[in-house]
Amino acid sequence: MTHAPPRFPLIAGPTAGGKTALAVAVAQAFTERALAPVEIISADSMLLYRGLDIGTAKPTGAERAGVHHHLIDILAPDQSFSVYQWLERAQSIIRVVRSGGGVPVVVGGTHLYVKALLAGLFEGPPKDDAVRARLEALSSAERRAMLEARDPAAAARIHPNDTRRTIRALEVCELTGTPISEHQRQWDRGPSAEILLVGLEWPSEALNRRINARVRLMVEQGLIDEARRLWQGGTLGVQARESLGYKQLIEHFEGRCSLDEAVERIKIETRRFAKNQRTWLRRLRTIPGSMWIPGARATAHETVQAIVNQCFTTL
Repeated sequence: MTHAPPRFPLIAGPTAGGKTALAVAVAQAFTERALAPVEIISADSMLLYRGLDIGTAKPTGAERAGVHHHLIDILAPDQSFSVYQWLERAQSIIRVVRSGGGVPVVVGGTHLYVKALLAGLFEGPPKDDAVRARLEALSSAERRAMLEARDPAAAARIHPNDTRRTIRALEVCELTGTPISEHQRQWDRGPSAEILLVGLEWPSEALNRRINARVRLMVEQGLIDEARRLWQGGTLGVQARESLGYKQLIEHFEGRCSLDEAVERIKIETRRFAKNQRTWLRRLRTIPGSMWIPGARATAHETVQAIVNQCFTTL
């Protein structure tokens, strides 16, 4: 078949949930059935950075073999990249792939990217340097208390250690007089009819075990040396330094904790991050026509074939 299907898959799920393996399996299924050429588009803010490989669980060479991947390794670690930039790039790639009769498979990672592709972006006010300077001068505890008081809904979904998004939420509230969570209610509409949302679900206990095992494997694969090399080279920008794994190891390199403590913090913070992701994903479960798959069965033959078949089923 040469015609592009009416929908393309957007695979979302918690960290360590098997999204990459599922995306590759879906791409292979399309190829094997000769339905259409497939190209994978990453929706992960940390896979953008060159050199951040082990700690971001970047797709391996074997996983990338045979299918073109987009929006991976496109930035130096000291560069910044906004969700607006990602959305513009992703939509452009999707248009090109579909115009050629192909199937884009979007997979992520960064739920702000996923939500932006599903329902567009809140067009907030431009940044205000004076407001930001005042907010940055506060302690993290003061900013957190302020956010919880002014916008409890935003506080519930923004991690306490996420300084950048906390400041932005407070900035929007101050500049517009309306909480950012109220502005973002526009996102509650459904996605474009051309997107098939595929969500992976995991029981918390099983996912936590996977997270702990993956952190141990990352350490065995050389995460500590990778992080030290980037830190010593002074190449990590503000966004890259906040990546799970690298942030905790930098604290060790700077003498603020032992190596064992840093590794344990990686596990703890990743589990917390996954919990927040699962909460966020529950909001997407009501999207009409979406597919929700037990993570342990994600790459089973029947599951992959069901996703491919569903791409040809209109709402």
